[in-house]
Amino acid sequence: MSKLPVLSSNDVIKVLRKFGFHVHRQTGSHIHLLNEDRRLLVTVPNHRELAKGTLISIMKQAKVERNDFISKLK
Repeated sequence: MSKLPVLSSNDVIKVLRKFGFHVHRQTGSHIHLLNEDRRLLVTVPNHRELAKGTLISIMKQAKVERNDFISKLK
């Protein structure tokens, strides 16, 4: 299992777009992304650096494996 890098919310949103998500709305400092095909809603806090636990939670919400997520970073 590869180590998670430190990512910003913009980095995470770029990766999630590669998985078919698009920005649905924003409420305060939280950006909500929607994948209509898989009927999933993912919430990403708008921060410069996301904590590792937050990143893992986002991947669980999006139902994306860690290795798949990291491979889309490149």
